[in-house]
Amino acid sequence: MKRIKIIAIALFTLVAIVNVNAQDSNNPWAVSVGVNAVDTYAAGGEATSFGEDLLYPGDWNLIPTISRITAERYLSDGFTLQLAGSLNRITQVNIADDADLVHSSVDLNLKYGLDGLVKGIFGNSTQYFSPFVYAGGGYTSLDSEGDGMINYGYGFNVWFSETVGLTYQGGVKQASSNVIPTHFQHSLGLVVKFGGTDTDGDGIYDKYDACPEVAGLKEFNGCPDTDGDGIIDGEDACPTVAGLATLNGCPDADSDGIADKDDMCPNAKGTKANNGCPDTDGDGIVDKDDKCSSVKGPKANGGCPWPDTDGDGVLDKDDNCNSEVGPASNNGCPEPVITEVAEKKMGEFAKTILFNSGRATFLPTVSDKLDGIVNIMKEFSKATFMIEGHTDSTGSKSLNEKLSSKRAAAVKDYLVENGVDASRLDSKGFGEDNPIDNNKTRAGRANNRRVEIKVTNERSEERRVGKECRSRWSPYH
Repeated sequence: MKRIKIIAIALFTLVAIVNVNAQDSNNPWAVSVGVNAVDTYAAGGEATSFGEDLLYPGDWNLIPTISRITAERYLSDGFTLQLAGSLNRITQVNIADDADLVHSSVDLNLKYGLDGLVKGIFGNSTQYFSPFVYAGGGYTSLDSEGDGMINYGYGFNVWFSETVGLTYQGGVKQASSNVIPTHFQHSLGLVVKFGGTDTDGDGIYDKYDACPEVAGLKEFNGCPDTDGDGIIDGEDACPTVAGLATLNGCPDADSDGIADKDDMCPNAKGTKANNGCPDTDGDGIVDKDDKCSSVKGPKANGGCPWPDTDGDGVLDKDDNCNSEVGPASNNGCPEPVITEVAEKKMGEFAKTILFNSGRATFLPTVSDKLDGIVNIMKEFSKATFMIEGHTDSTGSKSLNEKLSSKRAAAVKDYLVENGVDASRLDSKGFGEDNPIDNNKTRAGRANNRRVEIKVTNERSEERRVGKECRSRWSPYH
């Protein structure tokens, strides 16, 4: 009896230690308590198989109390190590003298799960039924006699839940000598698995939890779906806002196929090319940046078309005279009635117009210069001119006025005779009234004797306002 007590105490101590230190994987530990039956008759020759032995429970030796306890540790690949202890009282035994004997045993068995067999038979494994076979060894005693035993047999577990079930185990205890006879032992009890780890406390063991450190849902293997859109947070580009699977869990408020997080205009349907923004007028400028979203225009003008204030077909941006009609060839400005170069050239010709002294007739060398003026006036046919005659202060004022008028008229007559329209020309003599130099010196008086040709109609902006073409009179008075 002392040996039995020691065995029992050791067994329960082991179970307690297992229960404290079994937190390293999902339910790797299990304990069971139940009853056991010992049959020595079948092993002695009256029965030849487990099945036959089960048909004769009248040969079983039972005690009406918990008589068997086990502790198990799952190893790997279907293998489990089992430590079992049992007590019984033998009242039916196939030896000469039946006696009231105390049966006790401590066994260490290696179990192998047959879930693969279940899957082969039924086409799928089941979480509710798990058969197994086992083999091992131990020590069995009958009263004061004891001996080592070889164990082998089968069993199964029927699970009521993930951790609680009913366990049956039956097999042969093969004697190594004649001290203890070979016999059958059966057991039936309640089994509890434990030791599983659920770090995030979501009810899913870490072994089966795809997100073991974050509480999640069973339908997502323990992973969370914060926004409830059916896409787990780890695969959801927008985990806090419900979205579409096609957009990796992100919403698309304007239904343009661009996720709001990537959409520059999330509330206005646009195109991918424009980062989700619309471009109503198709000018390449999105509406939010387009000052004229319904009319095409360049980006340089904020999406609006360039104005053409004077309506000459030259846009204001290119028009140097946007309030005056002018051709593009002249940057939108009116064509000049005469160019600055031509006007300057005509002034140079005018300087060389020489007259006979005291007369309104030309010196023979002047005709070439006058012809040059004719050519310029014909080329710039829109220009009109004033021919002015001026004298120095020598002589009477009335004489000088008449002489200056005649000389100006002589220049006009020559130009008309040589093809210049008379309507474009005017002539006038100013006598000595408009000197440009000092009449007290010979050089000054020479400068004051002159003919000037002025353009009288509007000029282009390229010409200086008020610029005059001047020629000096002949030094002959």
